Amino acid sequence: MARSQRANMETGSGAIYGLGLIGALVYFWGEADSFGEHVVAVLKAIVWPAPMVYEIFQALD
Repeated sequence: MARSQRANMETGSGAIYGLGLIGALVYFWGEADSFGEHVVAVLKAIVWPAPMVYEIFQALD
C-alpha cells in the first residue's frame, strides 16, 4: 500500500475517533452534576472505546 493511501486511512480513522470522543464527552458531560463528575466525564470520554470493546468480546464468548 502506498504511503499516501495509508496516510488517508489513518486520517479517516482519527476523524471517526474524534467524532466519537466529542459525542461521548457531550453525553457524559450532560450526565454530570458536580465538578468532580465533570472531571470523570472527560476521562470517560477519552477511554470510552476500551469498555465497549471489552463488552463486545464478552458477548462473543
